[in-house]
Amino acid sequence: MANVLRWWQQQFLNLVAAVIFYTAIPLPYLQNLDFQKVACFAPVIGLMIGGILGGLDTGMNYLGVPVLTRNGLVVAVWIAITGGLHLDGAMDTADGLAVGDPKRRLQVMMDSATGAFGAMSAIVIILLKITALAEITENHYFVLMAACGWGRWGQQMAICQYPYLKPTGKGAFHKQAIRSYLDLLPSLFLLLGLSAVVWLIHPQKLVLSMGMVLAGSLISVVTAAWFNYQLGGHTGDTYGAVVEWTEALFLCVVSSFSA
Repeated sequence: MANVLRWWQQQFLNLVAAVIFYTAIPLPYLQNLDFQKVACFAPVIGLMIGGILGGLDTGMNYLGVPVLTRNGLVVAVWIAITGGLHLDGAMDTADGLAVGDPKRRLQVMMDSATGAFGAMSAIVIILLKITALAEITENHYFVLMAACGWGRWGQQMAICQYPYLKPTGKGAFHKQAIRSYLDLLPSLFLLLGLSAVVWLIHPQKLVLSMGMVLAGSLISVVTAAWFNYQLGGHTGDTYGAVVEWTEALFLCVVSSFSA
């Protein structure tokens, strides 16, 4: 029993570390936090973020806030709750990919200054999220949770499947946390469970439930593979880009069949 309690205590501390690492949510200081396993909890953090956003959306809908305004505020809080971590990575990645010389791409991505392509990519991602949410008339709560969860499962896929290009980079330690496809299964089952809950609560939404699984899994895998194809591997910035583009494209696809 003591070993079980210690295991659960360690998992709780790992979860707290993941919240601190991936979000801007203020938490009290805790000793003995180990950030080496945070990538294992990324989809869980995504579901938490999606749940917060879904609650915010539901509350504003109840108060009668207009749809477009509501979606704009949701996306703004979406950025704020992550501290812009993933969006910054997407911007840096866009600036790097805009360079014609592949040998200079990583150097450009490490530059803290945002270029024109980085700014444009951020604008496109934000617009896609806002407009897609406007087209999704129901089940925002579950759709937001799924978008955040699948985005971070795509990050896990990138960590597991592709080489890390900067051995001394800030995201290099994630490779030690996710070493094989078996490490992806807990998060995958969690996301499948979310879609099952949607179907159980709304049996008439089987298409939405199945669509979330198909869209989430396919987009996350393809997005991770595309950035690997462009760069020959991944960095911390591209991990963030995978999250942002998977979320945005997921919402766009779901908007086509969720009504």
